[in-house]
Amino acid sequence: MEPMEIFALQFALSFVVIALLARWYAGPLLNRLDHREALFWLTVPHAFRHLGMVFLVPGVVAPTMPVSFSAAAAYGDLAAGLLAIVALIALHRRWVAMIPLAWLFNVVGLLDLANALSHAEAVPHFQSAWYIPTFVVPLLLVTHFMALGRLWARLRSSGGKLAEG
Repeated sequence: MEPMEIFALQFALSFVVIALLARWYAGPLLNRLDHREALFWLTVPHAFRHLGMVFLVPGVVAPTMPVSFSAAAAYGDLAAGLLAIVALIALHRRWVAMIPLAWLFNVVGLLDLANALSHAEAVPHFQSAWYIPTFVVPLLLVTHFMALGRLWARLRSSGGKLAEG
């Protein structure tokens, strides 16, 4: 198999397994929690997105890694990770802005992942960082979808009031 085929297979299988676990186990467990607490736990994996800075580390990725991917992915992940940490603090401390911050973090984080996934030319250059897009990104996508689903449902049930907890 070619690297791109292996990448696509690993990405797809990771996504399927994580989505199944989310549907069968994480979702029902989170449904027992209040809205704020469920969002908190869905945000936790994203607080580690600073790991995406590894795309700028020589020797971890190939020296031929396109800068158009590495810089955008690294700094996009850093921004999403910092927003996730702020959202975690806000959710934990029940700040008035916790829900708008959760929206902001999820939208920025999802756009960052969409941008990264649009750079198929980067796949052959991942080297040691291969685990990030083939395992971590599917986890991040599933948790973003779960969080945005909860945020959207809450927005609709609140009559469009973004700041309600």
